[in-house]
Amino acid sequence: MRTYGQYCGIAKALDTIGDRWTLLIVRELLALGPCRHTDLRNGLPGIASNLLVDRLRELEEAGLIHREAAPPPVATTLFSLTERGRALEPVLQELSRWGVPLLREPGGSDTFRTHWLDMPARALTDHRPDQPAIALQLHADGNEDLVIEVKDGSVHTHAGRVDHPTASLTGPPHLLAATLLGDLDLSVAVQQGLRLSGEHEAVLRILPR
Repeated sequence: MRTYGQYCGIAKALDTIGDRWTLLIVRELLALGPCRHTDLRNGLPGIASNLLVDRLRELEEAGLIHREAAPPPVATTLFSLTERGRALEPVLQELSRWGVPLLREPGGSDTFRTHWLDMPARALTDHRPDQPAIALQLHADGNEDLVIEVKDGSVHTHAGRVDHPTASLTGPPHLLAATLLGDLDLSVAVQQGLRLSGEHEAVLRILPR
């Protein structure tokens, strides 16, 4: 493994997680929980299969992930973050926040997965913790869904769908991202093509003010 050879916390951290794709693997495991190799490949378009195997091995040797056999009838290996790996969540939160200005333009030919909005969604605030629990469903055109659950002042996310969301937002990735990040007013986003169904106030309950 390459090393900076410096006795510095930042350098030592980058020795472990600074290689290409490594933090994005952590992003996937934070957003999706335990993953198969194929789940990770789907969330990391562009990574070579052998490189993913190498990165997973390096993360396991560093104590950031562990692997286990899924219970029957699923015969596969699942990769999960260890406690040390989950401790990287604040690091990724800050990287996500720092990258907000870079998302202000449409992604063009960039690939996108709706669950990549998981990290900015986790940073949202429940402005009405006294109100009943709500579930918001996000769907980027041509992608899977992300659910944001809000209850008692806490905001949680998970990939997938719910049967009866309080409100749903559907549209192109840049409009979803800009709305969640507070760069675009909800009403303006709707005028520009974001589709809102359900309770308008439920969406406003978590959007940045």
